[in-house]
Amino acid sequence: MIIKNCFVTDPGTQRAGTYDIRIEDGLFREIASEISASPSEEILDAHGLTAAPGFIDTHVHFRDPGFTHKETLHTGALAAARGGFTSVICMANTSPVVDSIPVLEDILTRAKEEKIRIYQAASVSRSLKGEEMTDMEALKSAGACGFTDDGIPLRNAAFLYSAMAKASELNVPLSLHEEDPSFIKNNGINHGPVSEQLGIYGSPSIAEESLVARDCLLALRSGAHVVIQHISSGRSVELVRMFKAMGANLHAEATPHHFTLTDEAVLKYGTLAKMNPPLRTEADRQEIIRGLADGTIDLIATDHAPHSREEKERSITAAPSGIIGLETALALGITFLVRPGHLTLMQLLEKMTLNPAALYHLPAGQIKEGYPADLVLFDPEEKWIPAKYASKSSNSPFTGWELYGKVKATICGGRVI
Repeated sequence: MIIKNCFVTDPGTQRAGTYDIRIEDGLFREIASEISASPSEEILDAHGLTAAPGFIDTHVHFRDPGFTHKETLHTGALAAARGGFTSVICMANTSPVVDSIPVLEDILTRAKEEKIRIYQAASVSRSLKGEEMTDMEALKSAGACGFTDDGIPLRNAAFLYSAMAKASELNVPLSLHEEDPSFIKNNGINHGPVSEQLGIYGSPSIAEESLVARDCLLALRSGAHVVIQHISSGRSVELVRMFKAMGANLHAEATPHHFTLTDEAVLKYGTLAKMNPPLRTEADRQEIIRGLADGTIDLIATDHAPHSREEKERSITAAPSGIIGLETALALGITFLVRPGHLTLMQLLEKMTLNPAALYHLPAGQIKEGYPADLVLFDPEEKWIPAKYASKSSNSPFTGWELYGKVKATICGGRVI
């Protein structure tokens, strides 16, 4: 296949210009200003479209096994491809938990049947109880790409420090959900004027900040590559910035909903704007954008969290937290980060391609000869309105929004999905 006349924007090579791309045997074989096609080669004319490395999401929930009424590996893969993602990393809080080799191998075996690359993180602790460490070495050997108890914080600092030391030894990331439940009375809603208006207490930002402060210090001392997941507080951004400057191997995720919305959205969208950690204030949102701009936050991850309509139609305190995000991530980044001038398109793509590939040691994230031909073609100027989703669920506050940046084709391993 030859992709003709595309505007390549590749953070890894810093290539930005109009090129042709030849793909053979699932790999990028040639990138040049003009490539002549042989009679047998398929030609895809991408004039007017931007070509970027296939996006990599370091934080998704495909709910499989155990909660397949919300999502499956197959529907999750379809949603990912619709959003331009060619690689995703699934969290371990399934049922059963991904804390053993049989569960891990079952997921990875079934994942091979999908058209994108599905990686799986294993849990840090058995049954997500934060008490007994999993056999991290055996799980890594069996294919786990990292470790996380996402959804539940690790409250025992000594236990976590030991886990960090093991992760450092194995050279894999350890990702942390930072919410101390002792501060929280009602999760999913920021404690403040909005929660008071709803007649509930909510979740104050100190629930996140207190654990971020502790875990940044543990990361500094352990040397492990530690990911602060779905950062929501401006003070948390400051803490990561400070400890990075001290030499900690810290990484931070920002979700599109946290750099786009504030807790005011709960008044308009109800449970569709309920997530853990919650949407916070405009000041927090601006600090997240500042952290993205200066590199403190180096990953954009969706925390794609499908739930059924029936679950989300419960009361604000009873409904589960989380929203889907794979199919709107690029457009929210372009609309709310690139177009207002906070980030360049190259900077946005770096946090969705090159940085996650480097963190997880993936042979992806670059349009480079010899690399797997994982590619997304999109029009950064096209306006569109999210209405229907490839995901099995549709729990998104962004349905009906006018957004910029439409994915036109996703190619994984040289195959158009």
